[in-house]
Amino acid sequence: MAAFDTTAISQNIVWIIIVVIVAIVVIIIFSEWRKVREAQNNVALVEKQVELKKISLVEKDIETKRMMENVIPLPKDQQEQLANIRQGTSDIMHKVGYLHSEISERVSRLEAKAEYGKLQKLMKDLEQKEAELDKKMEDSAKGRK
Repeated sequence: MAAFDTTAISQNIVWIIIVVIVAIVVIIIFSEWRKVREAQNNVALVEKQVELKKISLVEKDIETKRMMENVIPLPKDQQEQLANIRQGTSDIMHKVGYLHSEISERVSRLEAKAEYGKLQKLMKDLEQKEAELDKKMEDSAKGRK
């Protein structure tokens, strides 16, 4: 009867250890997931700030155009050069916006891949430890028989 109590207690301890390990894994997964979400929110915030900056630049450009039209009429060739410069600036701003969004997307993917790799490694470690515990339990059960 005493051997039965010891076996039951050791089995309960093993289950408690497994539950604690699983709880720790869940906590780690949750904290890493939260970090990824925070990073995504930060990227979204930066994107919004870039959009606001673009709007501000466009407003300044419009104001500058208005002031230029009212102050001095430019010769035809300078007006064409100015229009070309503005078009070039607009094209560059579009490219910058596209590249920024591309970079943000790639950063998000890299972070997700890194987190996924960490979680896979942690899962393999847990499975290995669980297998070791199962083997030890089987060996100890065979040894008692």
